[in-house]
Amino acid sequence: MRRLGGSAALRRSTLLRSLGLVAAGAVVLALVSEGLGAYDNLELATGAYYFAVLAGLTVLVGVSGQISLGHGGLMAVGAYTVVLLIGNEQWALVPALAAAVVVTSLVGIPVGAAASRLRGPYLAGATLAFAVGLPALADKFPATFGGENGLTINPPTPPSFLGASFELERWEAWIACAGALIVLFVLYNLLHSGFGRALRAVRDDEIAASLCGLRVGRAQTLAFILSAGCAGLGGGLLAVVLQLATPGAFPLELSLTLLTGVVLGGLGSLAGAIWGAAVLVLLPSWTNDLAHSFSLSANVENNLPFAIYGLVLIGAMLVWPSGIQGGVRELGGRLRRLRAHRVAER
Repeated sequence: MRRLGGSAALRRSTLLRSLGLVAAGAVVLALVSEGLGAYDNLELATGAYYFAVLAGLTVLVGVSGQISLGHGGLMAVGAYTVVLLIGNEQWALVPALAAAVVVTSLVGIPVGAAASRLRGPYLAGATLAFAVGLPALADKFPATFGGENGLTINPPTPPSFLGASFELERWEAWIACAGALIVLFVLYNLLHSGFGRALRAVRDDEIAASLCGLRVGRAQTLAFILSAGCAGLGGGLLAVVLQLATPGAFPLELSLTLLTGVVLGGLGSLAGAIWGAAVLVLLPSWTNDLAHSFSLSANVENNLPFAIYGLVLIGAMLVWPSGIQGGVRELGGRLRRLRAHRVAER
């Protein structure tokens, strides 16, 4: 009885912490968006839907130990679901986003079941084929998915109580940030539950986890389904922000970039997903600005951002092998040790 009571108290404590994080994040994001212009609010919205995808992917890769190169394709499923339901069926925004999560999670069931039986390069290759093949369905069925031009929807209308002067870009940022905060709340609680501990056990040693009674394949499949649902929500939010879903928005490079963002931010950490989302939003624009500042030929100027982007990523991984969040933790540990040393000297 004492153990059950302690477990219930731990769950309540985790729930309260997650609610506090979400509430504090909502206040900060609302205040930040108030001070941003239209372009910067779109950047904030982009970072929010990237976070939704990266948070699910970091659980899959960092906590579950599975590699996926197919999350760009899962984002496409969510985006097309939202556009089809809003544009053709006249669904409201929230039900359409919820449907995107459900549909993408259902797609993730067979993919996750297959992925749980594969390892290493075989798993990466299978998910890579999924990322390459799925967006091509838009060309295969142009009457439904719009072909290369894709499908469009009307922009979301801000509620009347916000005032007639409330900017559309700020409203889109609020929608995307709300989705990101929901993902944060759900994943934070799951990672601090028995499910999260089971995933870590499976990642560290599948044989030992199986001997302890854990069903390894089921745990890995559930992790993939959870990650797929997050990718579907991120894709749906992308469609709401951009008001379109097109195959060109989900190339293979997107899946590779998402995995890069997870590794660079810090595997297995929700805070690392925040860093990764910030890098994916800010680094391309910074490299483009830097490339345009030089007086170079058009061909060199067009390709220089990719070279700078790659060099920055390589340098970051050399400086922070465990990602940005790992570097932040290491710096915090050094500061605490330095403070403790100074206190001891006194």
